[in-house]
Amino acid sequence: MALVFKNPLFDAQWLRAAGHSGSGGAELGECFAAARRIREPDAESWFHAWSELGENVLAGAEQSRSEGRRVSALGAFLRASNYFRAAYTFLIGVPLDPRVVAFYRRQRAAFAAAAALMSPAGERIAIPYGDFRLHGYLFRPAEDAAPRSTLIINGGYDSTAEEAYFFSGAAAVARGYSCIVFDGPGQGAAIIEDGLVFRPDWEAVIGPVVDFALTRPEVDPAKLALMGISFGGYLAPRAASGEPRLAACIADPGEFSLLEEFKSRVPGFIARELPNGNPAVLALLNFILRRRLRHTTAGWGLRRGLWVHGVADPLAYLRLTEAYSLEGRVDRIRCPTLICAAEGDDIGVTAHKLYDALSCDKAFATFTTQEGAGEHCEAGARAVFNQRAFDWLDRVLCR
Repeated sequence: MALVFKNPLFDAQWLRAAGHSGSGGAELGECFAAARRIREPDAESWFHAWSELGENVLAGAEQSRSEGRRVSALGAFLRASNYFRAAYTFLIGVPLDPRVVAFYRRQRAAFAAAAALMSPAGERIAIPYGDFRLHGYLFRPAEDAAPRSTLIINGGYDSTAEEAYFFSGAAAVARGYSCIVFDGPGQGAAIIEDGLVFRPDWEAVIGPVVDFALTRPEVDPAKLALMGISFGGYLAPRAASGEPRLAACIADPGEFSLLEEFKSRVPGFIARELPNGNPAVLALLNFILRRRLRHTTAGWGLRRGLWVHGVADPLAYLRLTEAYSLEGRVDRIRCPTLICAAEGDDIGVTAHKLYDALSCDKAFATFTTQEGAGEHCEAGARAVFNQRAFDWLDRVLCR
């Protein structure tokens, strides 16, 4: 059911931005005002509405900060950060629009200004990763450095470390957790600043994050959990299959196989040929997908996939999805695991397959449209997700 826009993707992305109101990242009135200035499905009007809103809110944040009004400035910097991120959403693709880089940096700068005003302040961190450093933040619930239960939040395709705070970082800190958010390969700073693309063996990414976490006195090494959001619903379980130091894992939504997720969206006669079947069928699919690339919304996910995986054409993207699977690895997950699925979400169709394959202590949570949480990543009712997920996590870590 459309909330603001008739176009489903515009509507979903609007809800994504507005849904962060519960953690200080939006005001509904501001989001509705932006929506009234957008012509759908026009990416330029979307960009101008959100970017101008972000600039106005940022100006207010800077004014409040200059007058020493910490609480006002903190709230406005958080909202400006989220609006800047929303602004470049439909500009993502290859070649990369320079405004994606510019406004990614503006969302990061606004968030960094907010983090400095938090109490205790959010700390910008750089996690060693080969020859690179992964950008992120460490948040603490109190000024002391006592070891506490700690949540690492792993975002998805077009996520940023800053947005992870809005999804569940603020909720973690409010419940007394230390929290680490970061940009891995294919995400945020890693893709935009360093050109690092996604990799299927995500344990090679989370391993260094855990290494870093265990150097911090604020982290209880026996109570370290990992949450994956959106595509992170594959990445987090994959990491848990090769990282024994995790005490718990949450996948929202659970994803067993990226290829199977894609197959669920195409006609059966095409799905049966993926990824390396009948050349004629694949040629037809490639033709269709190349035409779709030019469409603002229908081609958005595909343009994004080419960018974050570093491939040039749709078939190359589809073929690499085969490597993003938990086949043969799911039984290596030993920590208690919560698999989630939202009723109205067409991502996470393999969540039940992942849950059924787990041999560890496990639980399944379904979020419904009736309770307002049926959209992707429970965007319209993230507090409902956080309540149930953290209650489960509290019980697991207490055990």
